[in-house]
Order: sequence, then structure tokens, then C-alpha cells
Amino acid sequence: METLRDILDAAAQGVFPPPDGRTTVVPQPSHRDAGVLAFTAHSVVFTDEDLQWVHETLMATGCDALAATMNARFLAAFMERTGRRHETIDALVVAAPLAGAPPLALQEIEDPGHSRVAYAHGRRDDVRAWVAEGGVVVLGRGVAGRLEVSVEVDEGVRHRGLGRRLVTAARHLATEPVWAQVAPGNARSLRAFQAAGYRPVGAEALFIAR
Repeated sequence: METLRDILDAAAQGVFPPPDGRTTVVPQPSHRDAGVLAFTAHSVVFTDEDLQWVHETLMATGCDALAATMNARFLAAFMERTGRRHETIDALVVAAPLAGAPPLALQEIEDPGHSRVAYAHGRRDDVRAWVAEGGVVVLGRGVAGRLEVSVEVDEGVRHRGLGRRLVTAARHLATEPVWAQVAPGNARSLRAFQAAGYRPVGAEALFIAR
């Protein structure tokens, strides 16, 4: 059976599920993470819930098949059935690793109390963090073990391109594709990732165990 990691690895290489309007259901990669991925005209639901329940609940939304998995009715039903929490629907982006040194000076830190690092520990494994002047970049293994990046830029140094340099640095720190979840409404962050060479592959609604 194809796993979520198989699907993600293929997407990182530009190979996506067929745009046939269907929904694929695969097992959760871990107890922590369940959710929905929406690619072009194809969705993937990763859950250990009953397959029949998933399809019946999608049909009950009354939506077109292309929209049902990200419809509020389905997402709410998912939360109610599983007792999980859900924050937002993110744009999912990915970029290949880059050779050479990062484009700015970084110092690795081991401060679990840093807000961005603490947030990452709640969602990822093997978390590592580096600080730069005015910002921090964090890498860790998230959904299905993929390598995920998040960054934080200090208020006083925003609008100077630091966010773009930080997410570019993540590509230099990695030896495999780097993923990120970006709220579509955070246009500034989305532009930074795109400027750093990350490409959008789909949308993701993540359900996290309480």
C-alpha cells in the first residue's frame, strides 16, 4: 500500500497523484498527525479512522468532490470524531537542498524556551535551531518524517529580506527536500518562501492529537 511518505516524496520531485477528482485515504504516519492534503484535483486523507466513514462524511458535505475534503463541514466532523484540534489550512511548499554555506551567519542554539523552538517541539521531532542577527530558523521532522522549516524575524528588522535569507539558509543546512506550511493569509511569509525557491505543491489541514 502506498504510504503518505511515498506521496510526499513523489511530490517533492514534482510527481503528483492523478488529477482525477478522487480522494485517496492512507493510514496516519504516526499517532500525532492526521489530516488532509489537497493537490490539483486530487486529495489525500491520512487517518486511521474507518474508510467508509471518511467517504460517507465527504459525500454528506454536499460539495463538489474537488472541494469536499477542505470543506468546513468535513473538517469539523473530523475534529468531532477524533477529538483532535485543527488551526488553519496551510499552503504546503517544498524546496530542494542547496550546496555550500548559508547566506548569513548562523549559530546553533539549544534553548527549548525560545518561543519558536518550543512551538516546533510540539509538532516535530529531532528539532534543531539556529539564530542569526534578528531572527531564528528551526528544522525538525514533522508529518511522515519530512524535514520542515519555520522561521521567526524580530519586529525591528522586518521588511529587509531577512525572512527570505533564513528560509534559504534552511536549504543549505539540509541534505533532503525542505518543507514548510504557510498560512495563505500571511502573504509576506509566502512571498519570502517563493523568493527563496520554494514551490507550492498543495494545501494541508493538519489535525493534531490533544
